[in-house]
Amino acid sequence: MFDRRLFTNFDWTLLGVVLLITAFGVINIYSASSSYRDIGTPYYIKQLYWIFAGLLLSLTVCSLDYHMLEDFAYWLYGGVVILLLLVLVAGKTTMGATRWISFGFFNMQPSEPMKIVIIMTFARFFSRYPVFKGLTLKELVYPLLLLGVPAALIMKQPDLGTAILVSLIAGTMLLFVGVRWSALGSLFAAAVPVVVVAWQFLLHDYQKKRVYNFLNPDLDPLGSGYHIIQSKIAVGSGATLGKGFMQGTQSQLRFLPEQHTDFAFSVFAEEWGFIGCLLMLALYLFLILWGLGIAKRCNDRFGSLLAVGVTAMLFWHIVINMGMVIGLMPVVGVPLPFFSYGGTSMVTSMVGVGILLNISMRRFMF
Repeated sequence: MFDRRLFTNFDWTLLGVVLLITAFGVINIYSASSSYRDIGTPYYIKQLYWIFAGLLLSLTVCSLDYHMLEDFAYWLYGGVVILLLLVLVAGKTTMGATRWISFGFFNMQPSEPMKIVIIMTFARFFSRYPVFKGLTLKELVYPLLLLGVPAALIMKQPDLGTAILVSLIAGTMLLFVGVRWSALGSLFAAAVPVVVVAWQFLLHDYQKKRVYNFLNPDLDPLGSGYHIIQSKIAVGSGATLGKGFMQGTQSQLRFLPEQHTDFAFSVFAEEWGFIGCLLMLALYLFLILWGLGIAKRCNDRFGSLLAVGVTAMLFWHIVINMGMVIGLMPVVGVPLPFFSYGGTSMVTSMVGVGILLNISMRRFMF
């Protein structure tokens, strides 16, 4: 039987904030893509389709008891790892990267659902693994193996941005569980030679150029440094109040690359200025704090870990994207949640919101 308390405890505040951000995103995509030649369905209409699909998935996820995720976590982990292996064998290559699997009528990027699956896997593992005084280096071996396998496969595609995000999400959950200072020191010491080896033998030349241009965009202003330079011009030219809706010269004259996806926030900053940026930052800050509040109010460990993981996923997307568009981080192709154009990103973020809604509305049941 349907428990009426589920409806009365539905988190309308969380859903409202998410819908408000998506509304700003659609308006921004309309402006960012207005200078494009009309080829097929406009981007802002496609975004509305993805928002609708994401909402349906979100409501489906929150209608089921989230403890079902605990039972299927390892199975889903194994399934997505198999898909990541399949990408390397029979994936679809686009612009030098092999990240997609074609199923005929749609393409799938397995690295995106891995963000959710790694959250479920770590939540399942640590909900049943007692931690008293913090994880030791020996106790970190198994969870780091769980993280290392998908992260390595995603790096192989190559998709540095997603690999970093999956690692940051898992790392945040580890810190929430608790890690001893001695173990953190040992990991840091081991990470230094790993980073050196990765820089020399694993990173591609274009990935190294992103780091170089992060440090000095003027090294190649018309090539690999072009993105950062044009984005910083767009953000800075917005000044206090912005140039007005659809009045941004960087976007309307097409100086800004990827302006409806990775650099959508640059378009918004140019048109709405510092005041508009403060509004968006306030909405995202509220979203993150609300997610942490759900984790705090949850009455069982698995739910708390899930909420922390989803909130970490949204947090790192926001920090990396906004840092990227203002030149504080290298360009790694990370979209802004609910705001940038992109179906896979929208669906993944909405599933995360569905999990938060699920935990919030069932907190009284345990």
